[in-house]
Amino acid sequence: MPQEPLHIEDLSGLPAGQRVLRLSGPILISNFFEFQSMVRADSSHILILDLAKVAYIDSAGIGALVGAYVNRQKESRRLALAGVTVRVRNSMQVTRVEQFFQFYDTVEAAQAALASA
Repeated sequence: MPQEPLHIEDLSGLPAGQRVLRLSGPILISNFFEFQSMVRADSSHILILDLAKVAYIDSAGIGALVGAYVNRQKESRRLALAGVTVRVRNSMQVTRVEQFFQFYDTVEAAQAALASA
């Protein structure tokens, strides 16, 4: 699995202030640097990470998600995770970081909830 790439699609046509990154593939120490850079450079008010096609995440990937959470909290910007698979959610529970994130079944549900908040 470490040889599998992480693909990142930056969705367009969203309301102002929103950004959605659709990830597919595992988030691993060997491939998370582009993702980490994109999240750090993001200036949108609301960032939604679509993880529906992420089957596996290692501790470095979890660290990248926590880093994204911390950076956005410092600047009062929102972060949401959409479509998180059972395996990824379990990894987040085991590492006790699940509590930091807002989870939604779909990107659309995240957009609706965050737009009205």
